[in-house]
Amino acid sequence: MAKICGIDEAGRGALAGPLSVAACVLNSEISGLNDSKKLTAKRREELFKEITKSSNFLIAYFSNAQIDELGLSECLRRALKLFKAHFEGFDIIYDGNLDYGVGITTMIKADGKVAGVSAASILAKVSRDRLMSGWDKIYPAYDFAGHKGYGTKSHLDAIAKFGYSDFHRKSFVIKPKLTQGSLF
Repeated sequence: MAKICGIDEAGRGALAGPLSVAACVLNSEISGLNDSKKLTAKRREELFKEITKSSNFLIAYFSNAQIDELGLSECLRRALKLFKAHFEGFDIIYDGNLDYGVGITTMIKADGKVAGVSAASILAKVSRDRLMSGWDKIYPAYDFAGHKGYGTKSHLDAIAKFGYSDFHRKSFVIKPKLTQGSLF
């Protein structure tokens, strides 16, 4: 039986910052793995340390400029091709339902079902969150450390007040409904 290489990403729907895509092959069992979104930040950090010591992994980043130029789908396709070549001979499972023409196995909600995908989810999320906290020091008006670049009310308010930073994805359209108050 071949070992499993799990793949997941973080930052797909963010308005700012990179897309982080991780692939992970666990060398030993790690207790407490789950979808990174279902874990506390503290628990993700603890597991991140354990995963990096107990696995073979690779993390690919695509900058906001690359996302604007290539599009999210092409960035993901490139990451999956890289991981497929790097982890040749492994059974590769990507969280989701689209393999972007790369020819790998996909599974919806694999980040909560397959340990290697859970580990990749944590690697992608923690590494991206750390980058966003660093960028917060360069662009403090946007509070990237707080919302990690996602479209929260405070982030949308900061964009309305200060405009886009060099770290924002200019190709992402912010729907007017998100920036307006409720009519009810």
